[in-house]
Order: sequence, then C-alpha cells, then structure tokens
Amino acid sequence: MSSDGADGETPSGAPQEARRAYLIQGEDAGLLSQALTALISRLTADDDGLTPVEEYGEPGRGEPRRDEPAAIGPALEACRTLPFLATRRIVVLRDTGALDASQVKEVAAYLAEPLETTVLVLVHPGKSAPAALVKAVRAVGSVIDAVPAPLGRARSQWFAEHLKAAPVKLAPAAAARLEGHLGEDISRLEGILATVRAAFGERATVSADDLEPFLGSAGGVAPWDLTDAIDAGNAAAAVSALHRMVEAGERHPLQVLATLHRHFGAMLRLDGSGASDENAAAALTGMRPFPAKKALTQARRLGHDRIARAIALLAAADLDVRGRVGWPGEVVLEVLVARLARLARERPAPGRPGPARRGADASSR
Repeated sequence: MSSDGADGETPSGAPQEARRAYLIQGEDAGLLSQALTALISRLTADDDGLTPVEEYGEPGRGEPRRDEPAAIGPALEACRTLPFLATRRIVVLRDTGALDASQVKEVAAYLAEPLETTVLVLVHPGKSAPAALVKAVRAVGSVIDAVPAPLGRARSQWFAEHLKAAPVKLAPAAAARLEGHLGEDISRLEGILATVRAAFGERATVSADDLEPFLGSAGGVAPWDLTDAIDAGNAAAAVSALHRMVEAGERHPLQVLATLHRHFGAMLRLDGSGASDENAAAALTGMRPFPAKKALTQARRLGHDRIARAIALLAAADLDVRGRVGWPGEVVLEVLVARLARLARERPAPGRPGPARRGADASSR
C-alpha cells in the first residue's frame, strides 16, 4: 500500500507523532481493513493499550453508501473532547463516502483547528475522497492509498516487501507459490500469513508443502497471463488463466472477449504496417511501448494468415457467447482459447512474409 507521507515528515513538516489526521482510501474493502489495522497498531504501539480508540460509522463495503447521510456529530464531538486517563485518543470515522458536501465542510472545519490530543482517522471506500477532505487532511496529517502496486514488476516488489515484514518466513518456493496463487486477489495475503503464523508460530520458516493447505481457492489473474499463455501456444495454461479470470476475477465472458479482441486487433493493425520497433508499434496501436513490442513480435511470428484466422475465431465466439449456440459462455471461451493457442503452435505457411518484411518490401519498390 502506498501513502502520502506515511512515515518521516508530512508536507507541512509535522513529525509522525504530531499528526492529527489520517485518510485511508481505496476500492478494496479487505485492503482498507488491513491498512486501518496496521495504522492503529502503529499509533498505539508504545502506549501499552492505554490510548482509547473510538469508532463511528459503518465499515466500508467497497462502494460509497448514499441511502442515508452519515451521523458525524458524535465523531466530531469525540474529536473535540479531551482524553480521560490517557495522553490522547484516536477517533475513527468509517465510510466517509457517505458524507454529503456540508458534512465534508464540517470535517474540514475541525481539521483547520484540530485538538492536539486527538488523532482523527477517516476511512473512505472508493478510488478517491473529495478534494476538500484530502486537502484538509494533508495540511495536518497523511493520506494512505490502500491499493497494491498495479503492474507485474511493481506488484512483485510490493509482494516481496510485505513478505519481508511478515510474521513468518516463507521459503523461496513457498513465496513464489503464494504470489502465483493469489494473482490479483492480493487482499487475502495478510489473512493467509496470519493463519500460517497461528499454525507454525512466530518467525517459523514455512515450505511450499507446509503452505499448500492454507491457500484456499486461486485468485484472479491479470489479462496478460491469459494472452501470454495463448501466444506461447500453451493451451492448458491459457484455459487455467481463463478460469481464474472468469471465476475468481469475476469477469464476464464478454469482458474476456474484449481483452482478446484488443490483443489480436493490435496484431492485425501491425500486420503489413512496416513498423520496425516498439515505438512505431506503440504509435500505431495506442499501446505502451512494452506491450506494443510484444504485439509486434507475436504478429511477426503468426503472420497474416494466422492473424486473420484468429480474428475469425474471435468473431464467431462473440456471436456464440451472445446466444447463437446453446453453450455457456465459459465453454465457448474454453474452446476459443484452446484454438487460439493451437494457432500459435502451428507452423506458418511457407513463403508467407511477416508484416515487417512485407512493409519493407513494399517500401523498396
């Protein structure tokens, strides 16, 4: 999870212990809960449990609640009350997504002159809190984004950092198994580690075999796990990635088809274009250079005929998912990804030039 000034100095120069407010925001309820637990643990680490923690509002459900306004009066009253038999109090206001504009102004007005003995923690279930609330918190504290790193390499680094601070030590094979198993469902990491600690004890070294019974169902995977398996011609891995996208990732079959259309559509756009490097491919496809380079490489490998056949398979599957046949959408997709993977394994037609060569030949005439 990333933060804005989570440690060291805030933008206003206030040291960690002097911060009067924190705002935790994010769309994943599990990650929000973990971030809140970690923050409260850090704030109360040196007080032997004497700092009172008072919570107001409903726990975040991942979506802002709009059915009724939040009752923030008691929370702000607690913020303005001196602690009893303690040096400070922590007030947690959950689900700030339910605050209306006037209530956001009330909270901002309090934060303009916060009580020195109160730490206010706001929990916002959503992508971003109102700008006025973020500005008010940053003036006296920190904003914590409860989200994992979004991309492959950055997410692996995020995963490694969390394992390093974990209560148990995972053997390299166990760490790799856990990261691959969780996929996009990274919010389950803390729960699995806590269960493993309860089973084996603090700081125990856990092997892949020891970890296996605690993994549960596989998490969702990123779209490139599916397309990479198809490009490699690995039908078994492609079908496995498909199931994890549809089941654990809760993607509709039409969403998966859209991913595959973009993937092969980029190759079709590059076919015969004369693009010679990733920057030219990125300009033609609107993709970032790295995925554009992958699309260009695969387009050259497949050649025109196999790209055209892949597009035809996708068009037929689109009609099938929409009801042309009586198969469930997942079955249509299984057949589709298996056929696309088989295409990648086929030998290209003899004498058929790839897109870059055809473009180069055309430009030389």
